[in-house]
Amino acid sequence: MKEKRTNSSAVSRRDFIRVGAASAAGFMVVPRHVLGGKGFVAPSDKLVVAGIGVGGKGESDIGNFHKSGKAEIAYLCDVDERRAANSVKRFPNAKYYKDYREMLDKEHKHIDAVSVSTPDHNHAIQALAAMQLGKHVYVQKPLAHDVWEARLLTKAAKKYKVVTQMGNQGASCDGTREIREWVEAGLLGDVHTVYCWTDRPVWPQGIAWPSTSTSVPQELDWDLWLGTAPQQHYVDKLVPFNWRGWWDYGTGALGDMGCHLLEVPFSVLGLTYVKDVQASVGTVYVDEFKRGYFPESCPPSSHAVMTFPKTAKTAGPVKLHWMDGGIQPERPDELGPNEAFGDGGNGILLIGTKGKALADTYGRNARLLPLSRMEGLNVPVKYERVPGGENGHYAQWVEACLAGYGKKEVSAPFEISGPLTEALLMANLAIRGADMRIDGKYPARNMKLLWDNKAMKVTNFEDVNRFVKREYRRGWEVKAI
Repeated sequence: MKEKRTNSSAVSRRDFIRVGAASAAGFMVVPRHVLGGKGFVAPSDKLVVAGIGVGGKGESDIGNFHKSGKAEIAYLCDVDERRAANSVKRFPNAKYYKDYREMLDKEHKHIDAVSVSTPDHNHAIQALAAMQLGKHVYVQKPLAHDVWEARLLTKAAKKYKVVTQMGNQGASCDGTREIREWVEAGLLGDVHTVYCWTDRPVWPQGIAWPSTSTSVPQELDWDLWLGTAPQQHYVDKLVPFNWRGWWDYGTGALGDMGCHLLEVPFSVLGLTYVKDVQASVGTVYVDEFKRGYFPESCPPSSHAVMTFPKTAKTAGPVKLHWMDGGIQPERPDELGPNEAFGDGGNGILLIGTKGKALADTYGRNARLLPLSRMEGLNVPVKYERVPGGENGHYAQWVEACLAGYGKKEVSAPFEISGPLTEALLMANLAIRGADMRIDGKYPARNMKLLWDNKAMKVTNFEDVNRFVKREYRRGWEVKAI
């Protein structure tokens, strides 16, 4: 018996067309899977997906859903026709829109699920619109731009009972599960300190917003691209990638890589919400003696330290260090002088009372330190692996959507990825605070920001709270549920 689908109206419409066409021909078509065609997926058993943002990573996302063999890419939406061109060519039967609001308004009865792969500042408004229509959602990392938005989407997933997944495919990686099994087998003892680092940004940061505008490309709808962000003139090269370094649109290196790296300690240690956070940032000089101040741009490098309360899997609080811009922690003594520390640009190091574990991006290449501890290691498999590992992250979501809310497990549902996103956005609060100049001084530097999780506010530095929930452009407000 086919399991219940979320969008029953879309299913019944397709069934009606199929049966009606058969009746008009004077006979009934029997689906191949009824005749024993093993592995065949009838069109009505496919997840009808709409993509919002279908260039770059969005193109990759919908392509991976399609590879599952159980998803129909039926609708494409992108504000930039240049970025959408490959997806339009690959899925010529998909209907194309520039405005996601128009697409959802006109097509929601025919859509089962929505993939959101747009700049960070528009994730929440687009995902929430789909969820409120009862659509399952896959949202690229980071889940949201602000702490308040991350909390909102976490609540929305539960309220609207839709299948959710964030695009941090490391949550489905075998290495993440291996380290979890090692920790629970006692190989590391009590894990009390974690380091995560990246060589990003690989886009400009710590710079002034260009004073002169350039003409908007004909294929790009600049107003739709801005979405929730303040009105601003268009500048060259902001699209499609350099927006990451500007606070109005992106979330810096933490937003880009944090979800891929913090996923391991979150999964392994059961971390949730930050207790306190502090940060230091790299300084920019515009000439030999003059320090630059560009608060609209993320700093060129940062080091944030988050404290997480004790969990069921730790003996006490956990300190998690985030480093970007090429900053790395001290190499462990157990690591040989020529042995790789992470994957060259990124890494994850867990330190416990009985040992240390090291992994690359997504939790790949998990290993105990010293590496000699890996010889003859035989820890029982406790957690089921995702078929295909990190690449199976997409098919896992498709199958869970087809099964229906609560029927199948996904690796990064919003109930997990929401608090994960909040943690890295809390670190960004400290980074913005450390880079904040007031009356010629930087009062939050060397300050530990104390977080009231229930009230969602920093209790000892009010100026930074305006970044917990930003002001939205009129007509693009994200509203509480």
